[in-house]
Amino acid sequence: MQEIERLSCELYADTPRGGLYHYTTFSGLLGIIGKRCLWASDIRYMNDSAELRHTADLFAEVTRGRMESGQANSHFLSQFVDWIKHRLTTGHLLFAASFRAHGNLLSQWRGYSLPGKGVSLGFCPDFILECARRQHFLMGKCIYEPKRQGRIVHQVLDALEREVEQRCMGREIRGEERSRLYQEIFTSVETDLLRIAAMLKHPSFSEEKEWRIVSPVVSGQGEGLPVLFREGHDMLVPYIEFSLSLDGQAPKLDHLYLGPSVNANISMNSIRMFLDKNGVQVERGIDYCRIPYRRR
Repeated sequence: MQEIERLSCELYADTPRGGLYHYTTFSGLLGIIGKRCLWASDIRYMNDSAELRHTADLFAEVTRGRMESGQANSHFLSQFVDWIKHRLTTGHLLFAASFRAHGNLLSQWRGYSLPGKGVSLGFCPDFILECARRQHFLMGKCIYEPKRQGRIVHQVLDALEREVEQRCMGREIRGEERSRLYQEIFTSVETDLLRIAAMLKHPSFSEEKEWRIVSPVVSGQGEGLPVLFREGHDMLVPYIEFSLSLDGQAPKLDHLYLGPSVNANISMNSIRMFLDKNGVQVERGIDYCRIPYRRR
C-alpha cells in the first residue's frame, strides 16, 4: 500500500550528524573487534522487550477511540487490532542493533554494561551508514514524542480504511469473504508496519536518543538466514551478524568511553593494547567517563 510504504520510508530518511555510540561489555568489545561485527538481535527479544507491545497498544488506543465515535468501520478495526497484536510478536522477523547519540549516560552504563566492565564505542555516522547500505539495512531515529506517534498511527489507520472503502466500492461483501479481504489487506502492509513499529519507543526512554539499524524484513522463521542464538536474561535471543568491515579492513572507531571503573588507568591501557593488536585506530582517542563508581 503506497501511503503506508511512503510513511515507513519517511521514518528512515533522517541522517545522523553526530557520533553514534554502542554500549557494551568487555565481552562484547572482544567479540565486536575480534569478529568485526555487531549482533543485530530479533527486535522482539531486545532489551526493551515491551516496545512492540507499545506500538500494538498505540493502535488499540486510537482504534478504540474511533470505534467509540461511531464513525469508523468497527468490524474492520477490531479485526485489525487483534491481527496486529498477534503479528507484531509472532510474525515476520526484523533484526536491529542500537546506537545512542550520547556516549556517556549513567542510565546506559547501568542498562548495557557490567560494573567496571563497560565501554561505549563511538562510530562515525558515515561509516555505519555505508556498512548498512552494503548489507541492505536501513537506519532510523527512534520516535518518543506521543503526539507524533499518535499522528503516525492515525495516518496508518486512515490509509487502511481508505483501502477497504476502495476495494468494497460497488460490491456487496459479507461474512467470510469480507474477513478474507481484511486479512489480505493486513498482509500487504505487514512489512511496513513492522518497520514503523521498530521506530516507536515508549516516551520514558527519550533520554537515549536512539538510532537503529534494521535488517530487511524476513518472513517465516528465518529459513535460509544465518540466524545465530545467544543467551539472554531469561531466554535464547536470535540474532544475525552486522559486519563492521569495509573491504576487509578493521572496524573504524571514532571514539571510545570506558565506563565506571575503580581501575580506570590500567583498564584504558589494556584496551589500547587490545585495539592496537587488532589494527583498530580510535580517531579521537579513549576517554574515561568520570562517573563516580559505586560497587553494590
